Amino acid sequence: MIAETNNNILVLGIGNEMLKDDGIGPKLVKKLQNFLPSENIDYMTSLLGGMETIEIMKGYDEVVIIDGIITDDGMPGTVYYMTYPLNMKTLHLSNAHDISFDMSVKLARRLNIPFPERIRIIAIEILEDREFGEELTEPLQERYGEIFSTIAGMVQESACCE
Repeated sequence: MIAETNNNILVLGIGNEMLKDDGIGPKLVKKLQNFLPSENIDYMTSLLGGMETIEIMKGYDEVVIIDGIITDDGMPGTVYYMTYPLNMKTLHLSNAHDISFDMSVKLARRLNIPFPERIRIIAIEILEDREFGEELTEPLQERYGEIFSTIAGMVQESACCE
């Protein structure tokens, strides 16, 4: 179980680093942790985005989720910014083998679990999420610096301007 927190912001990277681009969320969060250390931010990674998120997210005022997304006509490396409730489904916030992220949030609130009021999602358009490999695909490798800078700015804004 995850311990209750005194920090008020969680940055959560969701994905599997062994499945090429699927690991972009955790990779970015690990780099952010070193680049933007802060007393009021916790950084975590997770493979899943369903019911497990209740335990991970409880006790925070705000959560910033970083996940991959595959859209019909998106360009790899495009960064999408969303707030909960979602109008798009990211790879791990919709799950055929677990309850959805939306259902998890509703369940936590119905059970009066201390749950964040503000949930922001940063989704990165990816190319490959089913092929084994620790490296990102070439289009994401080429844009990784730009993607990181964009996301670091968004996280920094959360930390300073809540």
